[in-house]
Amino acid sequence: MVTNSNTDVVEHADLVLIATKPPIVPRVIQEVNPAVRPRNLLVSIALGIPITNLEQMLPPKTRVIRVMPNTPSLVKAGCTVFSCGSSATEEDGLIAKRCFSSVGFCEEVPEVLIDAVTGLSGSGPAYIYLMLEALADGGVKMGIPRPLAYKLAAHTMIGGAQMVLETGKHPGALKDDVCSPAGCTIEAIYQMEQSGVRGSLIKAVVSAAQKSKETGQRG
Repeated sequence: MVTNSNTDVVEHADLVLIATKPPIVPRVIQEVNPAVRPRNLLVSIALGIPITNLEQMLPPKTRVIRVMPNTPSLVKAGCTVFSCGSSATEEDGLIAKRCFSSVGFCEEVPEVLIDAVTGLSGSGPAYIYLMLEALADGGVKMGIPRPLAYKLAAHTMIGGAQMVLETGKHPGALKDDVCSPAGCTIEAIYQMEQSGVRGSLIKAVVSAAQKSKETGQRG
């Protein structure tokens, strides 16, 4: 079935995904409210909007799940967390996990963590792209052709992340494994610390998380 009617979607689907910009959510929910039935499970990926706000806008006992995915889901490498509303069942949570696990990693978390997750993995791909571009620019500056520089930077990031996941070692320990005494890597790390790279990344996560929280409060 193909339709441009939100009400038609709710009437014909058991699981309904709310995927609009935050300011649009109240208007969409108001539109579909008369069609919401107990069989409907509403899954929201709208930035910052708390479950309680969604539940207050919907009929009593509506089953709601709040989700924060990220864009690498498009290539089945996503990172998603979700929280269940007061009327959502254990089976609803399993449905959400199955859906989002099909496009990457998925984990249930307390809702209090979702704004923080937004700052880390929700916005995180943008931080990675910025760092990848900068690494490639460094390679280009040193004579590496740009297409190869992008591939080297991307595969290096993938490989480093895979090492963390598969070895279970602390990232600091893996970093130390690469840093030979008086070598080129520790020199590079020194320059990065001097430039405040670590602090900048921490601030990025915190500021994005705070923005997500503020968005929900405005809603």
